[in-house]
Amino acid sequence: MPLRLNTAAVSDAGAHRPTNQDAAFAASWGAAVADGVGGGPSGDLASAALVHRLVATRGSGLDADGLLVRIREANWDIRAHVERDPALEGMATTFTGVFLGVGPELLLAHAGDSRAYLLRDSVFARQTRDDSYVQALVDHGIISAEAAAAHPRRNIITASLGGSEGDVVSVAAHPLRVGDRWVLCSDGLTDYVPEADVARLIAEAEGPQAAAASAVALALEAGTRDNVTVVVCDVVDDDASETEPVFFGSAARWFTEDVETA
Repeated sequence: MPLRLNTAAVSDAGAHRPTNQDAAFAASWGAAVADGVGGGPSGDLASAALVHRLVATRGSGLDADGLLVRIREANWDIRAHVERDPALEGMATTFTGVFLGVGPELLLAHAGDSRAYLLRDSVFARQTRDDSYVQALVDHGIISAEAAAAHPRRNIITASLGGSEGDVVSVAAHPLRVGDRWVLCSDGLTDYVPEADVARLIAEAEGPQAAAASAVALALEAGTRDNVTVVVCDVVDDDASETEPVFFGSAARWFTEDVETA
């Protein structure tokens, strides 16, 4: 029986941001979160454009090289928006997504500081490395991981997708196992809630919707000053039919009338 993803997502602008610049989608063949880069123009447009282009071209049944091509094409869509309106120059977004690959594998794509976690056999572990200034400090032993969580420059990222040919995204293949729970989130969660608390909520939640809702609620309760988005994907082997993608955050506001999923 073919495996699929049982997915859900919750996205909230938070109490301190007028606009939600996070975008996300959830489907039975993949899911992703993109966080518009702060300080630049139209981060919400960048994140939504990337997510919608990926969904329109699908992303399942690909090997790593094929997924990289799809992401590159979606990144070009950001460049096309800038070429039509030069005032958008500099807009960019992070991106973290999971996609069903060929055979029993899951492809994890990543650029920026949105994160992916895997809950497997009761162990909750981060699967991405932040592309950020403070992560580089941690890697070089200059500061501790605990200090990084409160560092004043923790929001400076060193990789994003903004339509440039030089933009870099990593793609890694992971074994696909029934019972795995993948969690994708923007830094509005992880900058304000300790990983141990996130792990507890994710493990205790009965399904993806409850897990995503609980994590976002905890970030809001913790006083997050950012948008917060959480996507949860359970690997299942039931015979339910493929579900259409559902959009969240800025992706629910932009381009929904243009989506082609054929």
